[in-house]
Amino acid sequence: MNMSMKKIFPVAMLLSMTTLMHIPSATAETSAEELNKDAKQALNVLYQHDPVAKRISKDSKAILVFPNIVKAGLVFGGSYGEGVLLKNMKPVQYYNTVSASWGLQAGAQSYGYVVFLMNDKSVSYLEKTKGWELGVGPTIVVVNEGIAKNLSTSSLKDDAYAFIFDQQGLMASVSIEGTKISVINR
Repeated sequence: MNMSMKKIFPVAMLLSMTTLMHIPSATAETSAEELNKDAKQALNVLYQHDPVAKRISKDSKAILVFPNIVKAGLVFGGSYGEGVLLKNMKPVQYYNTVSASWGLQAGAQSYGYVVFLMNDKSVSYLEKTKGWELGVGPTIVVVNEGIAKNLSTSSLKDDAYAFIFDQQGLMASVSIEGTKISVINR
């Protein structure tokens, strides 16, 4: 590591850690009632902008909704948000989503994501493990515009489909890889 990197690295790390420490506190006070309301509102926003999501929802066994995720980073980064698992559009459990990353990144943004659980296996996995590390367990497909154009109710073969929506802020991209979803009490 050259001399200028040795000076910049500790500053970048301190700024990143300071930013990350404040992410959970921004949403930790969310009540069950607020989460339920925000989740239904988030689904409406998603359905208005992506009719494929609405079609998929009709075939899903459960829907995991994270209406507001906050992501920030400067070299080191992370994201945090809280959500609700819906069965037959009724809340049954509450979860948080947490991820950490490092690399060439700077900025902050917020977004929402919804995971449609398509079979009993994926719902059971989430409930029995009391959490889910995305990328481990049931197969999850992150749906973008290209994939959405080719999805129909007859082509839905995977365990879960995730839609990222309502992105705001200044960060290059959003990924849910390496995300840990855990049960919380509300």
